[in-house]
Amino acid sequence: MDDKILRRHVIDELDFEPSVDAANIGVAVDQGVVSLTGHVPNYVQKSLAEQAVMRVKGVRGIAEALEVGGDGTTPHSDDDIARRALTLIDLNVLIPAGKIQIKVEQGWLTLTGAVEWDYQRTAANNDLRKMRGVMGIRNNITVAPYASAADVERRIKAALERSAEIESKGVRVTVQDGRVKLEGRVNSWADRDTLERAAWSAPGVCMVEDDVQIGRLA
Repeated sequence: MDDKILRRHVIDELDFEPSVDAANIGVAVDQGVVSLTGHVPNYVQKSLAEQAVMRVKGVRGIAEALEVGGDGTTPHSDDDIARRALTLIDLNVLIPAGKIQIKVEQGWLTLTGAVEWDYQRTAANNDLRKMRGVMGIRNNITVAPYASAADVERRIKAALERSAEIESKGVRVTVQDGRVKLEGRVNSWADRDTLERAAWSAPGVCMVEDDVQIGRLA
């Protein structure tokens, strides 16, 4: 797709997304790679803007340099953010108690600890990114592998075969020590994202190396 047309589609998608204030977001496209610059009011809008761009057909990559600006509220201290973050973690039934630690520095949250499933790791991230005062999140929570490589590979391949979005014959999956490597080709960035979710959904997966290329299958 021509870069000028792709840029227009990306801008339209950002404008169409009601949860994102795109007035101060700049968009540039070079050979299918979208660069976002400017600023948004809060961290959750930054994440949602990235997701909106990835939904656009023809996007091959994102170079994101958005800054999180003030959202019109009173600035929050790191102590206050840490207390509210710990409360959210404790209230979330998807997150095992006592497994996650939080450090806050100048509005940036660093999450550490170890859990058994990736959905527990992402649940913490999804909760905390919506908090006022959060400037960004470094999710260093690890997933402790416990399932065999053969079992993880079987589960991922079965999930791909059930998926209506991905042509699974164009994808190769290898697993070693809880680390999944994805290779092959899919039709779109959205297909690649679906593939990664399928990989992370298997028990014991602690890392996904995504070498899948984007482009129409032969």
